[in-house]
Amino acid sequence: QVQLVESGGGLVQAGGSLRLSCTASARTLSNYALGWFRQAPGKERQFVAAITWNFGNTFYADSVKGRFTISRDSVKPTVYLQMSSLLPEDTAVYYCALDLVADAVWDYWGQGTQVTVSS
Repeated sequence: QVQLVESGGGLVQAGGSLRLSCTASARTLSNYALGWFRQAPGKERQFVAAITWNFGNTFYADSVKGRFTISRDSVKPTVYLQMSSLLPEDTAVYYCALDLVADAVWDYWGQGTQVTVSS
């Protein structure tokens, strides 16, 4: 069983920045992807960003392009989401997810971390 542990959420003013991190507990992983999703109150969970481990390919939702940056640790299965120029509409619970074979099917999910952007 793989566990994903997220950290870094909090309260920030509009225009500010936050960095989320997520570490997967699995010992051996290869050709996988880690990503971030978010869910605002009353809305469906939506994709935010993802990164593949082998080649570092990155993918972003249009709503965060140019403001958010996803990156990975070079050694351990940890992914970061640097969020800048935050908007009130970025307020949501952010979830880390693991795709074991980078096939866009998300196999494991973290517990979520709250991000609140005040106007």
